[in-house]
Formats: sequence, structure tokens, C-alpha cells
Amino acid sequence: MCVEKVEEMARIVKEIEIQGRAAVALFDTGAFYSYVRSDLAKGVPRLKVPTPARVALEARVIEIHELCLITGKIEGLDFFTDMVPVDELGNADGREQDALIGARTMEQWEIKLDPRAGVLDLEGLRRREFTEF
Repeated sequence: MCVEKVEEMARIVKEIEIQGRAAVALFDTGAFYSYVRSDLAKGVPRLKVPTPARVALEARVIEIHELCLITGKIEGLDFFTDMVPVDELGNADGREQDALIGARTMEQWEIKLDPRAGVLDLEGLRRREFTEF
């Protein structure tokens, strides 16, 4: 009988900065949108969406009524993105989440995940030059 070794994949949870404040963020390619706790998004520009979208977020369904324009830093590198404000995000790796960075934001900044090593490839944030078609 052959037993295959299964390598454990790390969830990537990082300390980042949102609107000048320290925040704990889960980087999740399975999430399309990015989310931020509402208290971190106070006073930032918001865009009301004309028709709410429904999404399943963890064990609940939420309706997206607005987006926030957020600025922040990942490993000291500036980024900006739109995020959905929510009251709470739950825990990741035993820590309360302040933000969830989803696929749209990661694609926008060419952020790549290495879940085996538990690290981010931030070359897009460093380079800050993109080709648009």
C-alpha cells in the first residue's frame, strides 16, 4: 500500500495597514470581493450600488449595498482598492479579521499567493507598472 505524504497548506493571514491603522487580513483567492470591517472604513468615500448583489460570506448571506474606496499598505507597499464594508469578518488562524483581500484586489495588484510557504509575491505592488488592453 502506498501512502502519499500530504503537505499542509497555510492560510495566508498578514498584518497590513488600512486607512493608516494596523489590520489583520486574510488573503483569499476563493473570495471575489474584498471586505473590510466597517469601523476601519469610517469617513472614506463610498459608492452606493444601484442593485445590491448577494454573496455568501462564511456562514451567512449578505447583500452588497455599497463599496468603500480604501487605501493601505501591504509589507510597506501602498495599494488602493474598493472593499465591501461589513460589521464583522470572523476569525482566521485564531485572530479576528479586519479585512479579507479577495481575488479582484489580488488581480488588480498582481498579488500572488504561495500557500505552501505561507508568503505573498508582491512584485506587482513593487513594480507599479501595468499593461492595460
